[in-house]
Amino acid sequence: MNRSKIASFDVDCQKTFTPLCPAELPVTGGHEIVAELNAQAAYAQYRLGCKEGHSPNAIWVNASKNAQPFENHENIDRYWVAHAIPGTVGFESLEGLPHPSQYDYFAWKGVELDLHPYGGCYHDAAEKVSTGAIEFLKYNGVESVIVGGLALDYCVKQTVIQLCRAGLAVIVNLGASRGLAAATVTQALQEMREQGVRIVESATELEKL
Repeated sequence: MNRSKIASFDVDCQKTFTPLCPAELPVTGGHEIVAELNAQAAYAQYRLGCKEGHSPNAIWVNASKNAQPFENHENIDRYWVAHAIPGTVGFESLEGLPHPSQYDYFAWKGVELDLHPYGGCYHDAAEKVSTGAIEFLKYNGVESVIVGGLALDYCVKQTVIQLCRAGLAVIVNLGASRGLAAATVTQALQEMREQGVRIVESATELEKL
């Protein structure tokens, strides 16, 4: 691979998705991906990142209906517990990752009360309002993107699909990703493979590509 045409993308690598915040949306092993994220970034010319930043008053916040369908709304598909609230521990990036200001490009998503996007390339689930990530990649001549983050079966998967639709070659590093549930992880991997995504177990496999 030509490093000058490669980017890495850290998707929602926040404490809210780890056992460090058990009352939010903890993903088993979510706090263990930092070394792999940093390792995959070493293969790339550019490093991108995104974070969720949600209000506790968002219309989809409902702990008693967590993950249940939210009907008749094009930009919200289900209810979730409150999570990734700016100013709380859950909003913070994982220890050992760069500060957002140190990335080549960084986006925050989900700030509006009635928008709950998963992918890092659009502010809305309908994918009408870009975060600018795809435009940044295209402008800089990037052809391939190495992706890791949380959670594999939601925000990582959707970010990957968005990148694929934009015509970019995508590699998912499982060592830099964790998922919420085995069944949805299996489904996500299948969906990504159907998009032509290459899956690797760790950053060391990138040497062979």
